[in-house]
Amino acid sequence: MQTRTLGWTGVELSTIGIGTWAMGGGGWKFSWGPQDDGDSIAAIHRALDLGVNWIDAAAVYGLGHCEEVVGKALRGLRQRPFVATKCGRPWDEKGEPFSRLKRESIRAEAEASLRRLGAEVIDLYQIHWPTPDEDIEEGWGAMAELVKEGKVRFAGSCNFSVAQLRRIQPIHRVASLQPPYSLLRREAETELLPYCAQNGIGVIVYSPMQKGLLTGKITRARVQNFAADDHRRNDPLFAEPKLTANLRLVEKLNAIAGRSGHSVGQLAVAWVLRRPEVTSAIVGTRGPRQIEEIAAASGWDLTVAEIAQIDELLKG
Repeated sequence: MQTRTLGWTGVELSTIGIGTWAMGGGGWKFSWGPQDDGDSIAAIHRALDLGVNWIDAAAVYGLGHCEEVVGKALRGLRQRPFVATKCGRPWDEKGEPFSRLKRESIRAEAEASLRRLGAEVIDLYQIHWPTPDEDIEEGWGAMAELVKEGKVRFAGSCNFSVAQLRRIQPIHRVASLQPPYSLLRREAETELLPYCAQNGIGVIVYSPMQKGLLTGKITRARVQNFAADDHRRNDPLFAEPKLTANLRLVEKLNAIAGRSGHSVGQLAVAWVLRRPEVTSAIVGTRGPRQIEEIAAASGWDLTVAEIAQIDELLKG
């Protein structure tokens, strides 16, 4: 398992991180449908065995349940992995997530996350979404306080624009940015990746396999059979006319991957890791078998010819 340094922090992260969104389970607004906690814990343990050294969570995943599962998985381990989680998306008494970046809310969320994770300090605490925009500075100021108090090691951001990063940098140095980045979502290449490289900000990308679309395992039948509470039912990438185009692209990518004995899922992860600005790719997993397959992407450096072939496909 390869590692890269997270920006200016000096922390060495494996180039693949454990994604836990689906581990939150079903029954909430952005769920992936039902999930067995035993499978989640087994997936985390298998990933650690394979050399993955960090986990990305969020309080809102399963309305706290994801962090509880991670806490159970790490209980009693001799060496805890680097754990990142997120704030700024609390939920009301009806279980409806909403955006809030007020100081008292950030601090309360941090205390709740520490309890659920069974941790004394959060290694990387990230503002999940930069909304409301007018409260970004207040929220980031609260993050700075948590770092100074020793409750958080490093403060990071998710889904921030370059303009928003520039606003918070004078308050407290940004350790990392977590943007979406995949073969199907390449916006980060224009401004975000260059800005982070210039400012020593680590980049940990999410959805490199685009919620399963780039694994080669999504079919029209599978989409039709998504659980009733699977949020992908409302994702335009899984609906026509985009679904047909996406499945055709996957077929062509699979042919490229197959020539070197790899899967299209491994190709999708290796492709985002080809960028030197990217520290690590977050790989969502529901069980040990999934992480066993994708972990191999960490050691696959795409050739110049393979990258050129992929670029040609993306032009279409």
